[in-house]
Amino acid sequence: MENTLFPGVRLPLMQAPMAGAQGAALAAAVCEAGALGSVPAAMLTADTLDAELRKLQTLTQRPYNVNFFCHEAPAPSPRAEAAWRQALQPHYQQWGLTEADITPGPGRAPFSAAMAEVLEAFRPAVVSFHFGLPAPDLLARVKAMGSLVLSSATTLEEGLWLQAHGADIVIAQGVEAGGHRGMFLSNDLHSQIPLRDLLAQLTQALQIPVIAAGGIVDAEAVATAMARGAAGVQAGTAYLTCHESSTSALHRQALQNPAGAQTALTNVFTGRPARGILNHAMRSLGPISPVAPAFPLATAAMAPLRAKAEAAGSSDFSPLWSGQNTRGCLSTSAAETTHRLAAGFGY
Repeated sequence: MENTLFPGVRLPLMQAPMAGAQGAALAAAVCEAGALGSVPAAMLTADTLDAELRKLQTLTQRPYNVNFFCHEAPAPSPRAEAAWRQALQPHYQQWGLTEADITPGPGRAPFSAAMAEVLEAFRPAVVSFHFGLPAPDLLARVKAMGSLVLSSATTLEEGLWLQAHGADIVIAQGVEAGGHRGMFLSNDLHSQIPLRDLLAQLTQALQIPVIAAGGIVDAEAVATAMARGAAGVQAGTAYLTCHESSTSALHRQALQNPAGAQTALTNVFTGRPARGILNHAMRSLGPISPVAPAFPLATAAMAPLRAKAEAAGSSDFSPLWSGQNTRGCLSTSAAETTHRLAAGFGY
């Protein structure tokens, strides 16, 4: 049976794009299992995106999604950077680091004309965005490829804005979801609500399909979301421990902690709120730090601490992105995870 949400895809199930924890291998495996696999492009250049999509097409000929961030790149602030480095100084001293160890690393660039040009050579079935939508001229280029356009909403206001500005489908990102919050109309974390409430608001108010995201870890969660009016679901955390993901051993260990994983929203790793498993960095600096530079500028000064700690076998300074519910994090294949989730659709 083919679903009507994503043409050519058997299941109305989308694998969440997870920059830094996956590449084409996971996306292809999900596609081959009958769902919509996703390639995260936020940390790629135009050249590396081209290479990743070429690799994907050697692994699958099925429809897939390519995901981009579309935040406004911030202007660096020497004052903000100095305050952030001062906050990190005790940790630098503890780990034997100096400011000389800070080097430019892979950032997170917003969708651009260069990325649109790469996409035009591949014409993906779906293109999704986080933090709103790109400028109208760039969005028009994506639409001209025939791609479905998706974007995340964390509030009713964002969902209505996305519908009015050209999104074909809205992803309802409940506060339970792991990784970066897709919020773009407000920075107020008090506006972030559980999926159950957000899904009810969006399905009642919008005329376009709504995908449920946040806590989708098993067939029961899938069935519940669909019963509440979702046109489909997006799952991310459950795929982090699949064989085909590139999740680090330390991250996998935290996700599969027998005692469970306590998560919180934090901005200390990138400068923007994101849900991850609580660790030393989050407890000592935040979880929400008033001095963290704007996204993604906080990343550079955190990188040496992360590298040093991970080399010593510690995840104290690692962004351990995760949703609130980790019970679906099994050491299994992406196909098995997809089939387990698919049982919730009842067909």
